[in-house]
Amino acid sequence: MRSLDPHASPTGGRIETPKHGFSSSLSPDDFKALFRGHPAGVAVITADAGDGPVALTATSVASVSAEPPLLIFSISALSSASDVLSRAETVVVHLLDAHDIELAKLGATGGTDRFAQTHRWSRLVTGEPVYRDVRAWVRCTVIDRMDAGTSTVIAAHALQSHIERDVHPGGPGDALIYHNRTWHRLGEHSRIEG
Repeated sequence: MRSLDPHASPTGGRIETPKHGFSSSLSPDDFKALFRGHPAGVAVITADAGDGPVALTATSVASVSAEPPLLIFSISALSSASDVLSRAETVVVHLLDAHDIELAKLGATGGTDRFAQTHRWSRLVTGEPVYRDVRAWVRCTVIDRMDAGTSTVIAAHALQSHIERDVHPGGPGDALIYHNRTWHRLGEHSRIEG
C-alpha cells in the first residue's frame, strides 16, 4: 500500500524539509535577481535609543493603512543601525526625492559618521534626529517588530509629519527610485500614461 505521508519519498525514505516546512526555497542569488528588477522608493530612517543617533537608507518602506496611519519597513541584522532600531520606541522615516540623493548615499555608506555634518540635521522637540530639507519626513512610534529571516520587520504608527516638497496628484514629482543597483529619478519623461 502506498504511503500518504507527504514527506515520504518514492523509495520509502523520508524527504528532509527545511525549517518552516517548505519543501524548496529560492537561492539567495535568485531572490536578489528578482528584486533587482523591482524598483523601490528610497527612505532614510533615523532613531536614537539613548546611545546616540543612527541612520540607514531603506527601500522597504511601505504604507499599510491610512486609518490608523501605519507603515512598515525592514532592517537587516547586518546593519550597523539594527541594534538601536531594535530598541528605539520612535523613529523618523524620511521619504526622499531626487534632490535628496546625497542623503540616500550617506545612509547607504557603511563606516561613516552619518551625523558629522551638524548643519544637515537637528533634533525634534521629542528628541528624534531629523534631517533638514528632505522631501518629507514622518515621526512614528514603533508598535511591533517581527523577526523575518536575517531581518526585522518594524511596524510603526505615524504621529507627526512635515512635507517640504509636495507631490501634486497625478504629477511625477522628482521621486528617487532604486532599481537594479542604481539610483533613478522619476519625472515627466518616465510617465507611460495617466
